[in-house]
Parts: sequence; structure tokens; C-alpha cells
Amino acid sequence: MFYVDPMYFLFILPPLLLMLFAQARVRGAFTKYSQVPNQRGLSGAEVARAILDANGLSDVPVEMVPGELTDHYDPRERALRLSPPVFQGRSVAAIGIAAHEAGHALQHKAGYLPLQIRSLLVPAASLGSNLGWIMILAGIVIGLTQLAWLGIAFFAAGTLFALVTLPVEFDASNRALQMLTTMGIVDRTEYQQNREVLNAAALTYIAGFLTALMQLLYWLSIVSGMNRRD
Repeated sequence: MFYVDPMYFLFILPPLLLMLFAQARVRGAFTKYSQVPNQRGLSGAEVARAILDANGLSDVPVEMVPGELTDHYDPRERALRLSPPVFQGRSVAAIGIAAHEAGHALQHKAGYLPLQIRSLLVPAASLGSNLGWIMILAGIVIGLTQLAWLGIAFFAAGTLFALVTLPVEFDASNRALQMLTTMGIVDRTEYQQNREVLNAAALTYIAGFLTALMQLLYWLSIVSGMNRRD
């Protein structure tokens, strides 16, 4: 019979509820301001292109990718990719998200250290999230503490990635709002509206880090208990 440790829910439930709240908030903010046309009538793609060109990044393409809220900047290929509602949209939300992703391109050009660290952590974080918990469980089942601790180390890489993501995302939003203002793309009202959208998105990253941290603390408590029993 499958067994679920009640202690796991004590660790994971609070950040999970925060994550659900954050996701609802970001979707709500995007939906709300995707219905509000921006004053300049610009599309997200046009705003991203303007910001990139103004910062000497005319060689960075702005591409459309399928999906919703799939917007991202790829530092490996030096390409900015926007979902259809953002790429084609002429709303307040569309230009805010496009500017945020352009902010990552500006970070890349400037050699922003947290972005460099996050890029280096991608392979370890991916491996850790896929294999870490398997190694921990295997170590617990067969009673091999060393394997469980190795799994902890792998899992911790994902937590570190989530932590480093926070300054990367906050800084990108700050750069976005600054460029939107200095380039005269938004007025005071639209500035506040875009800030609301980007703050809602930032909350999802905070929730993601807390979720990863609490999972790590849970596994640490379990594996530490193995040591005490040995």
C-alpha cells in the first residue's frame, strides 16, 4: 500500500498554497491588463525590438513561440521569444512582459552576474530535479545513507537555481520599467499597471523558491534521521 508521510504536507502545503495564489494572481493581472490597449498602440514585439535596438542589440531576434505565458529570453541562442498574445498584443500587459524579457537580454549584454550563475546552474538543476529525489528515496529504501546525501546535494542544486532566479527576475523587471519610462513608451498610469503585472509574476518566483526550499528541508530532516538511527 502506498504511504504518504503526513510531515511532507506540513512542509509543502504552505508554499504550495502560495504558488496557487501567485499563479492565479499573475493570470488575473495578465487577463485584466491584456484588455487595456497601450497608449502608443505598440505590439509587444515592437516594444521588445525598440528596447533591444536602443541598447545596441539589433542582432538579437524577436521570435514568436506557441503557448501562453511561454515568453523567455534564451541566452544560449541570444534570442527573445514571445507568446502570441504578447508578440501580437497591443495591450499594457503585452508591452510589460515583452519589456521584461528584453530586460534579460540587457542583463546578458551587461554580464549580469546572477544571470551568469543561473545559466551555469541549468544542467545541475535539471539533473537534480529529475534524479535527486529518486536517489534520496533509493538511499532510504536500501538504507544507504551516502546515496541519500548525494541525492540531497543534487536536489539542493535545484533550490540554489530557484534562489538565484529571484534577483535575475527582479532586476529584469526593474530594467523593463526603466526602459519603458525613459523611452516614453508608457505614461504614469501605464507604469503602475505594468508594475502590477510584473510584481504578480515576481510572486510566482518567490513561491517557486519557497517550494523548493521546503522540499529540501523535508528531505534533509528525513536523511538526518537516518544518520541518527545508524
